[in-house]
Amino acid sequence: MSGLDIQLFSLANLIDPYPAYKQLRDEEPVYFVAEMNLHVITRYDLLRDVLKRTDVFSSKFDAFLGGAQQMAFSSLPEEAQKEAQRIGSQMVATPPTMLTLDEPEHTQYRSLVKKLFTVSQIKKSEPDVRRIVDKQIAAMRGHDALDFMQTFAFPIPLEIISDRLGIPEEEKAFFHQAATAAASGLKMAPATPEMLLERLQYGVDLQQLLIRLIEARRVEPRQDMITILANSKLEEEDRHLTHGEALSILNQFLVAGHETTSSTFGWGMFLLCQTPALQDEIRGDEKKIKVFIDEVLRMEAPVQGLPRVVTRDTKLGDYDLKAGDVVMVRYGAANRDERQFENPDEVDVGREKAGMQMAFGSGVHHCIGAPLARQELSIGFYELMDKFQDFSMDEDKPAPVPDPSLILRGLPQLHIKYKEQGA
Repeated sequence: MSGLDIQLFSLANLIDPYPAYKQLRDEEPVYFVAEMNLHVITRYDLLRDVLKRTDVFSSKFDAFLGGAQQMAFSSLPEEAQKEAQRIGSQMVATPPTMLTLDEPEHTQYRSLVKKLFTVSQIKKSEPDVRRIVDKQIAAMRGHDALDFMQTFAFPIPLEIISDRLGIPEEEKAFFHQAATAAASGLKMAPATPEMLLERLQYGVDLQQLLIRLIEARRVEPRQDMITILANSKLEEEDRHLTHGEALSILNQFLVAGHETTSSTFGWGMFLLCQTPALQDEIRGDEKKIKVFIDEVLRMEAPVQGLPRVVTRDTKLGDYDLKAGDVVMVRYGAANRDERQFENPDEVDVGREKAGMQMAFGSGVHHCIGAPLARQELSIGFYELMDKFQDFSMDEDKPAPVPDPSLILRGLPQLHIKYKEQGA
C-alpha cells in the first residue's frame, strides 16, 4: 500500500501539478489513485518503457474515456438526461481508429492520412500557414493590450486545421464553434446542463456536416483530408471507410489539430512574458525559436497524460501490474524529470536534447500532425518576435489560470501588453 496521500487530480493540483509530480517521481513514480482505480506513471524512463511495450500496454482505452463522459451526463437533472438521450440517439457511432487502437489495426488507419504530413506536403503548406499567421499579426497591430488566446492562439490552428480538413468557407464559423465545443468535453471546468446539452448538439450537427462533405468529396474529390478519407480503402478488407470510421479519425484531428497547438502558443507567450530576456534571445533566430518551442512543449505539455490498459501481468520497474489494470502516462511529469533534463523547471534555448521531450508521444503513436504543429509554432513565434516587442502580462486583467483537465493543459485567456517594433 502507498504511504503517500497526494490528491493528484484535485482542482489545485490540476491547475499546478508540478510540485506533486516531483514528489511522485522521487518517492512513488508509479502511484495508485484508488478512487479512479488508476496507476499513474510520472518518471521519464518508466514512461518510455510503457510507450515501447505496446504489446503489454494497450492503447484500447475507449472504455476509460467513455466512463468519464458518462459521469458528466449522469450528473444531469432527469429532464436534461432525457434530452441528452434524445440528442445522443442522432449520433453516428464512432469505432476506435488511430488513438485507441493497437497494431496492426492502428497502422492501417494511420497510413490513410500520413500522406498529408510528409516533408513535401508540409513544405507545400507553408504559404497558407504564413497567410493565416499574417492575418492574426495584422489583428494585433494598432493595439497595446489584448487577450492573446482569442486574437492569436485560438484562431490560427483552427483556421489551419479547417483548411487541411477541407471545410468550406461558409461553414467555417460553425466548424470553429463545434471544434471548441468538442475540446471542452475533455476539460473539467464547471458546465451547466445547458452547456453540456449544447456541446452534445454541436457534436450531432458537426457529424451531419462532415457526412455531407464526405459524400460530396466522393463525387468531386479535392486536395484535403476529407477527400482522402472519403475515397481511400482499407486494404485488408478492400472496402471504403464507414461514416463512423471517417468521423472517428476526423474527430481526433479536430481536437489534436487545434487545441494542443493553441495551448502551446499560449504557454509560449506566458513564458516569454515571465522571462523577458528570452524575447531578445530568440528574436530573428530560427534555430533558437525551434528549441524554444520544444522547451515550451516540455515545460507545459498540452496533453498532460493518456491511459493505457495492461494486457498481461507485468512489472514496471519494481512495481507489479496485473492484466486489466489501467495506467496513465503523465507526459507533463516526465518532461520535467531531472534525471533526463538538467534544470527541468527552466526554459533553456541552448538545451542540446530539447527534442527528447515527449509532448508529442513516442513510438507508433507519435503525433502524426507534429510536423504541421511545429511549422505553425515556428512561423507564429518568429513573426511575433519580428513585429512586436516588450511582451508582458496585463496586470489590470485577471491572471491566467489553466483549464482543469485530466488530459489537456490549456489557457482559456491570457491578457498581455506589448509594443510594435520601432514604436
